[in-house]
Amino acid sequence: MAKPLVAIIGRTNVGKSALFNRLTGRRIAVVEDRPGVTRDRLYATARMGQREVVLIDTGGIVGGEEDVLVNMVAEHAKLALEEADLLVFVVDGMESLTSHDMIVADTVRRSGKPYILVANKMEKGRLDSSPFLDLRLGTPLDISAIHNLNIELLQDAIVDALPPEEPEEPVNEDRIAVAVVGRPNVGKSSLINALLGEERVIVSDIPGTTREAIDVPVTVDGQEFLLVDTAGLRRKSRSKEAVEFYSTLRSAKAIERAHAVLLMLDASEGVTIQDQRIAGMAEEAGKATAIVANKWDLVLARGAVAGENPREIEGTVPKKLERNLRLDFARDARRRLPFLDYAQLLYVSASTGQGLEGLLPLAARIAGDYSRRIATGVLNRAVNDAVLKHSPPSRKGRRLRIYYTTQVAVEPPTIVCFVNDPKLMHWSYQRYLINFLRREFQFEGTPIRLHARPRRPEDADGD
Repeated sequence: MAKPLVAIIGRTNVGKSALFNRLTGRRIAVVEDRPGVTRDRLYATARMGQREVVLIDTGGIVGGEEDVLVNMVAEHAKLALEEADLLVFVVDGMESLTSHDMIVADTVRRSGKPYILVANKMEKGRLDSSPFLDLRLGTPLDISAIHNLNIELLQDAIVDALPPEEPEEPVNEDRIAVAVVGRPNVGKSSLINALLGEERVIVSDIPGTTREAIDVPVTVDGQEFLLVDTAGLRRKSRSKEAVEFYSTLRSAKAIERAHAVLLMLDASEGVTIQDQRIAGMAEEAGKATAIVANKWDLVLARGAVAGENPREIEGTVPKKLERNLRLDFARDARRRLPFLDYAQLLYVSASTGQGLEGLLPLAARIAGDYSRRIATGVLNRAVNDAVLKHSPPSRKGRRLRIYYTTQVAVEPPTIVCFVNDPKLMHWSYQRYLINFLRREFQFEGTPIRLHARPRRPEDADGD
């Protein structure tokens, strides 16, 4: 079931990023006491009681309109507002009601979306949020994101205001949901059409021409897949940045639903910042992922011309040249996407069909590993072997001891090591164990989560 989207909106410098960080429990958004400092829209999953939501930090809708950047942020925020299931409208309790607050309030009313009005920065008891009643959006909830004031009340209010959870539809457990994600115009729709052998999805050179995310069922060698094309806008936008933002938002929603993610790159342009952003969402969501370098035919043609290869006219490229081009691209992609070091890299061309035959079989394999469980006895023997080959580190004379290991979850595989003191589990040794288990059990394309926990509460204080 897709998680509901909660957009944090409001004029600039009211503390939206601070609230985003507080609700997610992590310092993700940039926080600075200067209007318009949030330069990027951010997304993160947060738990609110028994519900999980995807939070969107939108920047400002209005404020400082003379700043080109703020205007761009405003358009992004309005796009997020269209997609959101709930709006958290933040005002600054330390300042008077402004005309910009009134504009945002009008936007909230016209959206027809459920909302919560929040007066932030109310840590000083003498402050009064009653002037914001003039917004005609009800009584504001007084909070302080920085000082953690009334945040639990806000979380409860968010859960109460969310649309009720819909009964889950019967799930075809044999069908693999594959999200085809990437920035605009990398060829997502062309890839799906090529896999289907028909024009099921609108294709255009204009970025964002796919009007909706489209679920396309397909069966290959008896295996059922559900392909999700995430491209596009519902309406035309005046800016390239807004197109990219909307595409990223739709990718976030599709990734949540997927068993496997095909991250598409435009090989002729290399890895961009937005590619990194979307890749980061797939990794944070813990989804099985493969990297698909599309338009590889353009790279080969360009490489052949640069090398003055006469056979390029005949449509062939020397194997050595292609091998070198692949090595160059892979080196750059791995450098820019180091957190996806487990993801296989494929070179394809949706226009010529090159490399497409291996895509869905690979998606099936990594989705299988994403859901795979290792027996506890087998897992413990593997961890013992890893420890024998490379002893755990010591800290201030104390060495990490791993007593027992078990897999506690799948999708992605999640492993817990019960140890004498979790603080002794250095990140480098944690990474060593993950890589050892990946090789030992041939986990392909899926992240592995590994956590250290004390065997007993007192174990954290000593052996």
